[in-house]
Amino acid sequence: MIVEQRTYTCHPGQWRAYLALYEAEGLAIQKKILGRMVGYYRSETGPLSQIVHLWAYEDMNERTARRHALMADPGFKAYVAKMLPLLQSQESRILVPAEFFTPQWQD
Repeated sequence: MIVEQRTYTCHPGQWRAYLALYEAEGLAIQKKILGRMVGYYRSETGPLSQIVHLWAYEDMNERTARRHALMADPGFKAYVAKMLPLLQSQESRILVPAEFFTPQWQD
């Protein structure tokens, strides 16, 4: 199991617009295609205007297939066209659980 951590830094003052747009147009599509949302957060301290979301996958092959399907979805493409101008930067990292940790979403 892997977890992808995506961190988006919004332009100053745009995090509220980002979250409203995501809830209205991106959330349902991502949940349907990506499947396992582990968490969705906004920063309160430290670097501000950041949105952090976490998605779990069995492995990199599943991630690749699901991300490919997501990027092919017409509704998601329309959402991205509206969302990208709100962002200053984005970062993605793959997290692997420590040997002693069993994620809650696994049996």
